[in-house]
Amino acid sequence: MKNFDKPKTFDYNVLVIGGGSAGLVSAYIAAAVKAKVALIEKNKMGGDCLNTGCIPSKTIIKSAKVLQMIKNSSKYGHEVDQENVKSDFSKVMGRVQQVIKKIEPHDSIERFTGLGVECFTGDAKILSPYKVEVNGEVLTTKNIIVATGAFPFVPPIPGLKEMNPLTSDTLWDINERPKRLLVLGGGPIGSELAQSFARLGSEVIQVEMGPKIMGREDDDVSEHIQKVFEGNGIRILTEHKASRFEIRDGQKLAICEHNGQEVEVEFDEVLVALGRRARTKGFGLEELDVEINPNGTMIVDEYLRSPRYPNIYACGDVAGPYQFTHTAAHQAWFTCVNSLFSPMKKFKVDYRVIPWCTFVDPEVARVGVNEKEAKEKGINYEVTTYGLDDLDRAIAEGEDEGFVKVITPKGSDKILGVTIVGSHAGELIAEYILAMKYGIGLNKILGTIHIYPTWSEANKFAAGVWKKAHAPEKALEYLKKFHSWRR
Repeated sequence: MKNFDKPKTFDYNVLVIGGGSAGLVSAYIAAAVKAKVALIEKNKMGGDCLNTGCIPSKTIIKSAKVLQMIKNSSKYGHEVDQENVKSDFSKVMGRVQQVIKKIEPHDSIERFTGLGVECFTGDAKILSPYKVEVNGEVLTTKNIIVATGAFPFVPPIPGLKEMNPLTSDTLWDINERPKRLLVLGGGPIGSELAQSFARLGSEVIQVEMGPKIMGREDDDVSEHIQKVFEGNGIRILTEHKASRFEIRDGQKLAICEHNGQEVEVEFDEVLVALGRRARTKGFGLEELDVEINPNGTMIVDEYLRSPRYPNIYACGDVAGPYQFTHTAAHQAWFTCVNSLFSPMKKFKVDYRVIPWCTFVDPEVARVGVNEKEAKEKGINYEVTTYGLDDLDRAIAEGEDEGFVKVITPKGSDKILGVTIVGSHAGELIAEYILAMKYGIGLNKILGTIHIYPTWSEANKFAAGVWKKAHAPEKALEYLKKFHSWRR
């Protein structure tokens, strides 16, 4: 650890580097408790989530779903001339930008300045644990919060660079729909975008090195989504590893390894969706010898502090272990409160109940363990499943595919984890998140009134399935005799 002179006084209580989800929430909280806070963002306020991630991707997902519903409108009683159903891709992408602009004020410099945050646009350079330079000005601060996010990982596959690959950062700049789109990656980002572009009319080939797409999910979940994708016209190549790219006779080719053989895949554009890497280089961490994990994230303790410099904190994608906007905001609370009130008061970051959702159609939402993880952890568990094909609201809306799957300890109604596959899964799972957070079991969910007919009834019915499986058989047999005697 290097020695640095500590100023006697500071310009700021806390200085935040990065204006994405983690940084904005950190600055917001600091200003709310009347600390003097500075925020430095070198590019666009709102970070990846607003400009290249969550918001644009969910916008294009909606446009793709509307088109799919139009094409399937006959099941709702409408007759549509399928040959005249057309999509204007440039307008779809224009709508993406309109949505971003509509949300921009929420994350703007003007808003945060009004909240009491001093905002700087420029490249931050950490000079010491107490000094940060921006635009030639040196700012002193008692604490630093690093919230610099992550960037798409593009592997050094031979020939890939020459293909001018698209990523989740650059995809939103195109205005012409790719005729044939090769998607590298079967995770959440790759899957969401593969389905969207297939529904918008691209011929999509999705290449995944592992044995299945959405590999973190249970087999029944992955199989369900793969069947849907194939119905959307996506060609899925699992256990295919892209080994090189080349142009032959003017045609772009991806050469993949599969079962010891080479498979050639023709395409027009390639989208690389192979994960994201934490942004830890280029702004001073190297010079301070701040410790970095093998995966590129900052090493932080249970209070989200750098072990080497306890007044340097990190939150969001740069800290890991999760890369979700909502966990970035969750971590931001801990970094802000700990930086401002330590050592009088400090809190260990809480990762007990972390939910997420992959916004394919149908959605896949999860919280806690799934079957695969329960087996790996040696948990003596049982599974309760409720099919959405039984739910009245789902049937009425013509979206009665999917299921609710709950993991509980053997013989207990305690919820260890839930996976929901279906329309509105990201909304439905909120009840289970709350239940797990506060120790509410399936019996209490079953005893709660849910409005009829709604999607949320699926949660109550899943609890009912569990209850039926745990009915006290001896007591019921006694009641049968009792009622027989009463007749």
